[in-house]
Amino acid sequence: MGWHAGYGPVPLRVEWPGRGDRLVCMTVPPQGPSHDQAAMYVPAFSMKQRITMMANKYELIATNPDGTDGQVLAFAQQKRMAFKEQVTFYTDDTKSQQVFSFKARKTIDLGSGYDVLDANGQPIGWFKKEFGKSLLRSSWLLSSGHLHASGTERNPTIAIVRRLWDFVPFIGEIPLPFIFHFDFTDQATAQPVLSVERKMSVRDRYRITVQDNRMDFRVAAAMTVALDALQSR
Repeated sequence: MGWHAGYGPVPLRVEWPGRGDRLVCMTVPPQGPSHDQAAMYVPAFSMKQRITMMANKYELIATNPDGTDGQVLAFAQQKRMAFKEQVTFYTDDTKSQQVFSFKARKTIDLGSGYDVLDANGQPIGWFKKEFGKSLLRSSWLLSSGHLHASGTERNPTIAIVRRLWDFVPFIGEIPLPFIFHFDFTDQATAQPVLSVERKMSVRDRYRITVQDNRMDFRVAAAMTVALDALQSR
């Protein structure tokens, strides 16, 4: 797999094997130590969810410098009745080429965490829900290379309302109507690393900002899908 990343407010060129280059415009200069920059750093992108009878489908889309949608970076699909121990990402919705995935370390004990794997099945990061801290406010641990971060729901009131919603018979099966956001910070410095903001629309849409260039896009994308697909766990 070839990755080509420039520094400063210049384009980031991403090459999926056999698919040619994809150009992702960087919206901000990379921050943090340049020698630690992730193999694929995308400072801003969005995720659109398409819900069908049989599956939840996710599109990861680059964000242009002017805030408009750019090119599709990846596509993922989660069968609605399937176990949620693994999600695979492809170059697009043809699903002809796998580019990365995340997978539960233990299918029975999902609290053991999830590994993010590249196209060759090699680990590039991981994430794990902190169930003890998540009783009132969802909390996650996230790792990408040498970067280790922790994330929580931004609004504690919405977090509590969401939990009450899940306990109401039948109502809990209806998709959440609440807008919720997550903020991740570096465990070593407490500096912002990743923000995931859910926007109100006909279908779920998330805006993702990656403030730290050590956060690999594939890890950030996997975490974003997990926040939607695994939030009730």
